[in-house]
Amino acid sequence: MKRNLITLITGAVLIVIFALLLFTFQVRQSEVAVVTTFGRITGPPCEPGLHLRWPWPVQQVYKFDERIQNFQEKFRETLTADQISLITSIYVGWRISDPSAFLNSFKDGSVIAAQGQLESLLASDNITVVGKHPLADFVNVDPKQLQFDQIQAEMEQMVQDELQTNNYGIQIEFLGIQQLGLPESVTQAVFDRMKSERTILISQAQNEGLAEAIKIKANADRQANETLANAQAEATRIEGEGVAEAAKTLPVFQQNPELANFLLSIDAIKQALNQRSTLFFDDRIPPFDLFHGTLTNPPSHRP
Repeated sequence: MKRNLITLITGAVLIVIFALLLFTFQVRQSEVAVVTTFGRITGPPCEPGLHLRWPWPVQQVYKFDERIQNFQEKFRETLTADQISLITSIYVGWRISDPSAFLNSFKDGSVIAAQGQLESLLASDNITVVGKHPLADFVNVDPKQLQFDQIQAEMEQMVQDELQTNNYGIQIEFLGIQQLGLPESVTQAVFDRMKSERTILISQAQNEGLAEAIKIKANADRQANETLANAQAEATRIEGEGVAEAAKTLPVFQQNPELANFLLSIDAIKQALNQRSTLFFDDRIPPFDLFHGTLTNPPSHRP
């Protein structure tokens, strides 16, 4: 009896496990699932967790990874707007944004088929975008003239628009130029062109420097001339005032020459004693001759 009971329990457990495998399915946290009934999608995509289903061939479950998937395009040679061959390699990050549309677009929801379709779109859009830009937008001695960000944005937008138009259920998360190269046949010509552009930039810098130097020298000369003219005008004014003042006092000095000599001597002594100082002089030499006789005969003091 015990052996039969164990057999029955074991059989029941196996039946339950088999039933769970047939009538349920598990969706992981990084996945989303689409259920089809007789080949047609039924209901919205299934979120992570345990779900019920009818066994095959009534219903079939397709699980898709929602995480970002990426790949790098092979090197591709294209022509720029100025007809120069350019080798590029594009990297792309994408994910499944609409599982139902993705399943309808690619047989059995094949990721390999989806990546192949993306590569085809990239090849076409790469040729279109690169063909709109000259080589100087990719390779330039002046970093400010490079257009990498704009070119990558144009490619991403073009691919995104085509994916939405065809309803592939794919969303581009990032896109960029991984590598950039030139065919050996045009490398030397490009180097020569870059050298020519560098020479032009050097010549422009030299011309700008020379023009600035001429401008600075002209300003300095103008300021010097203005300063000299102002100084000459001031000197002429002072000289005129002096002549006018002399013209006023000359008649007085002519009437009394001794007074004039005396005043001039006093003024000269005041200038000499303008600062605190000790003088050693000969009282026979003007203007110190005013002291002649006063120093040898000092006034007497009464007791």
